[in-house]
Amino acid sequence: MAAAKIKKGDSVVVLSGKDKGKTGTVAKVMPKDGKIVVEGVNIAARHRKPTQQNPQGGFDRFEAPMAISKVALADPKTGKATRVRFEEKDGKKVRVAVKSGETIDG
Repeated sequence: MAAAKIKKGDSVVVLSGKDKGKTGTVAKVMPKDGKIVVEGVNIAARHRKPTQQNPQGGFDRFEAPMAISKVALADPKTGKATRVRFEEKDGKKVRVAVKSGETIDG
């Protein structure tokens, strides 16, 4: 299994779609589906009928999963989108932002 370029808790920038340019924190990663959930981005609304548990009914707003390819890691220095490269530092594999050369973890 290849190392994950984007992990839970990372700060990411949305590259395309209705939320293009927005930044957020990764809440969940689903590598098998190639999807990612980002806090405050890709909000979907569902109409809910009144039920015993929720007699009011109404709207359910939640963060819907989106394709991992639609987001890029935010550079720790500038906050702009960057690609990720892997380097070995002190015998540990670390992620490095391609644009600034800044270490992301480690």
